[in-house]
Amino acid sequence: MELMGLRRYLALLAASVLALGCAGVSGDDVGRPAPPFPTQDPKSWIGTPVSWPELRGRVVLLDVWTFGCINCTRTLPWVKQVRARYAPRGLSVVGVHTPEFEQERDAPSVRRAVQEHGLDYPQLLDNNSAYWEALHNEYWPTVYLVDRCGRIRARHIGEVHAGESSGQGLEAKLEALLDEKGCQS
Repeated sequence: MELMGLRRYLALLAASVLALGCAGVSGDDVGRPAPPFPTQDPKSWIGTPVSWPELRGRVVLLDVWTFGCINCTRTLPWVKQVRARYAPRGLSVVGVHTPEFEQERDAPSVRRAVQEHGLDYPQLLDNNSAYWEALHNEYWPTVYLVDRCGRIRARHIGEVHAGESSGQGLEAKLEALLDEKGCQS
């Protein structure tokens, strides 16, 4: 099984475990600084490229996804809803589109998917998996919450839905991060 096929299998396995009632996963990377985005080249972004220095002072939700992943697309309504609700309080959302299959590397196809899903926040086209690897990510979808100082504070693997434990848990963490004043040591 090729590496990306194995990743898809593991993502499905993780999603299945989460669907059985397990909470989101916090990993060893929680607490470390979010890695810098590998490029500011506008050709590698849909929307305006962003950087961590620009995002400092805001809570950031990173959504690692690919348009061919059904679990990823099922999470997008929650991401959009959370963005609409919390943006006025200081939340920014950045999508990280890391493809598994060759057809998911086609920028016009990604742009179509972004448009079809109504995603109006920046999307990094991570075709070489550089950001995926910098995050030490292993599964689709994965949501990271980054505090106002640029540190990863939470990670959730698997689908997220409003009104379910997955969404409620992440929203509680988001609320706490948004309530923090400045950088916490």
